[in-house]
This record gives sequence, C-alpha cells and structure tokens, in this order.
Amino acid sequence: MRTLRVLTGCTATGKTAWALREAEAQGAEIISCDSLLFYRGMDIGTAKPAPAERARVPHHLIDVCAVTEPMNVARYAALARRAAEEIAARGRPVLVVGGSGFYLKAFFAPVVDELEVPPERRAEVAARLAAEGLPALVADLRRLNPGGLGALDLANPRRVTRALERCLASGRSLRDLVEAFARQPAPFAGWRTELVRLDCAPAELDRRIAARSADMLRAGLVEEVRALRAAGLERNPSAARAIGYREVIAMLDGRLPAGGLEAEIAKNTRALVKKQRTWFRTQLPAHPVVSSG
Repeated sequence: MRTLRVLTGCTATGKTAWALREAEAQGAEIISCDSLLFYRGMDIGTAKPAPAERARVPHHLIDVCAVTEPMNVARYAALARRAAEEIAARGRPVLVVGGSGFYLKAFFAPVVDELEVPPERRAEVAARLAAEGLPALVADLRRLNPGGLGALDLANPRRVTRALERCLASGRSLRDLVEAFARQPAPFAGWRTELVRLDCAPAELDRRIAARSADMLRAGLVEEVRALRAAGLERNPSAARAIGYREVIAMLDGRLPAGGLEAEIAKNTRALVKKQRTWFRTQLPAHPVVSSG
C-alpha cells in the first residue's frame, strides 16, 4: 500500500526546516497543506519556503493561484491526490507538510459531499432570513428534523442557513446527510497515512512568534500587502483576513497605529496557535507529538 507521511504543527513550530531535512534524508517530495501558500505573491506574511529551499526539495501546491482566485477543499484534495500519484509513480516518498486544519483533514476523512444546493434555493433561504429572522429558519429546521438537530449551533445564522439549504435541496434530514457523508470514501482511500505533529514549549513558541512577526516586517510585509491590494487581495476574503495581512490592511487604512503593528500580529498569531492546538487534538487521528525545541 502506498504511504503518505504527514507532518503538521502550529504556526512557528519549525515545520519548514524539519520537512526539508526529512525530505532530503528520505528522497521525498513535499506537498504543501497550507491554505495561504497557494497564492502567488503572498510570500513574506505566509513564511513561504524561499526559492533556495524549494530548490533543495521539489514542492507541490505552492504558487498555484492568483491572489484573487479562491481555493476550496474539494479542489485542493483533487490537486493533492494528483500530485501524490505523480510522486509515487516516480518511486519517491510523499511528505505532506502544513497546518491548515480543514485541508489537512482531506488526507484522513471525507471533506465534501456531492450535494449541490441550487442558487435559487440559496436565494430563497437568504430572503427568508432577511425578512423573518433566524427563529423562522430554526423552526423550519426543527420541522424537517423531528429526530433533532444534534450539535448544530442554532445561534449561528450561517450554519443554520446552510443546514436548511441542504435539507430543502435534498429532501433529507441532517442526520441522514451526516450518515451519507460518513459513508463516502476519503480522498486518499487506499493510502496509508502516517501523521506526526511538531510542537514546542509555550515560552519557546512565544519567542518564535515574536521573532517571526518582527522578521516579517523587516523583510517588507507592508510593501507586500500594498502590492497585493493593488492586485485585488481584498476580492479574496480568506486571503485578506489572514494574520499579517489583515493587520497591515488595518494599519494602511488608519485603523491600527503603525507602532502597534508588530505586537498585534504577534498577539493574533498566539490566538491562532491556541485554536490550532485544540483542532489538532480533537479533529485528527491519534498521532505522536515530537518536540521541535
């Protein structure tokens, strides 16, 4: 059976350096699993592997999109599967590297289903939300799901809206849809996955985050964001909201003082790390954790 080695970890735990050493030792090629490395021009704020690093080991799924072109997990899974097949065909090991949770999950479980909600159904539900409010949509969901709504966050308009759209489009309950989804083959069914997570002590990670934030600004992050805005960065909300980019945008727009930029980036990075750690513990299969320092 073909094998995928997957290396993940929070931001600033040293995945890039670790992966380069591992790939060189094993003769592997690297598939990126970072939701921002897809975008051309997003280099400094993403800590994208430098050209010299990418020359040492072949990398895949880096710089595959313009910054205005959204990526989604279905497209990512297809591209990653194709890259893995090509690497394996060359007789080389496959090393997946990154910490973007939802994309990472594609290597272990189904991540999208085949249900398509017609645009007119989306428009109908959106109009009802605007006219009648969230309680009306929740009432409809309860009527369509007499067996209950499980853990659905009924205070979240986006989640309620999506759930109602799916029930109306399919004629099925949420429980039926969840069960059908779980029966789907995962994108990498037929591959064995070996997952390892890097981590380091909180004090050391805080030090690395502070150093990384300062290094990015010295390297020209503000100028990078200016160029990306001119190229249409804000037409892609996922990219524009990324840490480093959103703080610089706020500073350029006068909503954040320039003197507070570095501290704000570091603070938000630490908050991201906290969320990442929780996600890795609760959403990924059991795996070993290795100290990176």
